Amino acid sequence: MKKVRFPVLKKLRVQMSLHYVIASILTLACMGIILYYSMTSIVQKEETTTTETAIEQSGMYIDLYLDRLKAVSRVLAENPQLVNYLSTEERNQTTKQDLLSTIRTTMSTDQAIESVVIVSKNGEILSNEKGLNMSMSSNMMKESWYMSAIENGDQPVLTSARMQDFSMDKDNWVISLSREIKDAEGKNIGVLLIDIQYKVIEDYLKNLNLGNEGFSFILNANNEVVYHQNPSYFQNPVKQKYLQQIADNPKTFDEKEGTFTYSFPLENADWKLIGVSSQDELVAIKDKLMKIVLAVGLIFLVLAIVSIVIFTGRITKPFKKLEQAMQDIEQGLVEIPVDERGCYEAQSLTRHFNEMVVEIKMLMEEVTEKEKALRHSEIRTLHSQINPHFLYNTLDTIVWMAEFNDSEKVIDMTKALAQFFRLSLSGGAELTTVENELDHVRQYLFIQKERYGDQLNYTIECEPSLASIQMPKILLQPIVENALYHGIRGLSHTGEIRIYVKDEGEDLTFYVEDNGEGFDTSTLDEIQEKKQTKLGGVGIQNVDERIKLYYGETYGVTINSTINEGTTVAIKVSKTLHT
Repeated sequence: MKKVRFPVLKKLRVQMSLHYVIASILTLACMGIILYYSMTSIVQKEETTTTETAIEQSGMYIDLYLDRLKAVSRVLAENPQLVNYLSTEERNQTTKQDLLSTIRTTMSTDQAIESVVIVSKNGEILSNEKGLNMSMSSNMMKESWYMSAIENGDQPVLTSARMQDFSMDKDNWVISLSREIKDAEGKNIGVLLIDIQYKVIEDYLKNLNLGNEGFSFILNANNEVVYHQNPSYFQNPVKQKYLQQIADNPKTFDEKEGTFTYSFPLENADWKLIGVSSQDELVAIKDKLMKIVLAVGLIFLVLAIVSIVIFTGRITKPFKKLEQAMQDIEQGLVEIPVDERGCYEAQSLTRHFNEMVVEIKMLMEEVTEKEKALRHSEIRTLHSQINPHFLYNTLDTIVWMAEFNDSEKVIDMTKALAQFFRLSLSGGAELTTVENELDHVRQYLFIQKERYGDQLNYTIECEPSLASIQMPKILLQPIVENALYHGIRGLSHTGEIRIYVKDEGEDLTFYVEDNGEGFDTSTLDEIQEKKQTKLGGVGIQNVDERIKLYYGETYGVTINSTINEGTTVAIKVSKTLHT
């Protein structure tokens, strides 16, 4: 038998444990992956929704504030008293004071309003500020800042158009809202400028929760920075380009950076509020979820290993008992109790083994009761059938198959071995039928075929009309065993054994042909005379003597053999027994 490498890994318990553990690991891994990605997807969706809501709320607050400023500017610019004052060339001082009072009242309603400036087309100024540094002329339509204020309409811009230099001091920044003042005919008579403190925008956005690394910014229609908490972005072209790239890909999730970008356009300005959330909570939850999945998976894996150790122990325990009994069979035939809690295959094997043990015991007991003339040859024959080497090799093959968890072959081999011994015993009878004798050889060759594999092929042929003829049992098996062990076993090619029966009138002749090594038949008589021939464990002489005892001297065994070509053994018996 081929030596098995790493026999421990071939044991049924080890293989079951490995398969169970691998299946458990794969199952837990699949469940963990599904749970991990499902939960992170839910959390990510929640995080993005929270970010979108926060940015939209901040944007709406800014939008509402700008809308209120536009309403204030519209009320001031369309004030009939102001329109009438700017439309006439003569200036009423009382009206002027009333307008200045209106400006002060407007500023008192909003602490963030830095200044309100009304400039007429001919350069007259009404404002809460004193000493304004503005470029003035009798025709303001020639002044660039004046025209810029008109062109901007009511769109807010960072810093007033009238400012000449852009300072990096955010405390001096303002958001300027301009509106053209028109007369009843729709002609320009002046410009209204309202400057609000820059910190108003910062106040709305400073509490925007976008994570530890998150930030928000505002760009206008020209992709110019209107707001960023870091003033360097207002003058650094590289940083401004970076913000433009972010704005070009709104509502995107960057898996690598772990950030989510969302853009909200303001209705009352040509501005876009863009928020970049660093998704810190998502990262923290992913890390925690990964630890939980690993911890739970480890616990379940430990439980799986403990359960498989107990489970496989219960399954393989009956097989171990059976294996031990098979190994100890040379010390005595002992029945094994059937474990009713064990699996069906183990119970079936145990029952078949016990049946075999019982039948072998019966066979050994019945042999001693045979008549003296037949006892010697019959005992030798039966000893051949219970040859410990044959039985041990067969049982060892069964154990080897059991270790490979090949339960079907184990059952087939056990059944074949049991059937082999049933036919050997024949219920205690000395005679059998041609059909049973051939079946006896068939079971023997089936067992040997399982051992030798492709090294052995065999065929058995018999006409149905000859099947019921009676004959002494165990005549063919010793001859077949001889052909196998002394003819075929040493071949380098496949051995062929052919068994067939010929009807010769009053007689039957059984032929056993093989393509084995063959031998010189001239030395057969000399070897038999010295009683050295143990062909197949019983020997041709023993079979020949038994046939002659039953049928007479004209019957028996004839051998024809050619070296390196094979051997043909003819066993001639009568259809009628001479008892």
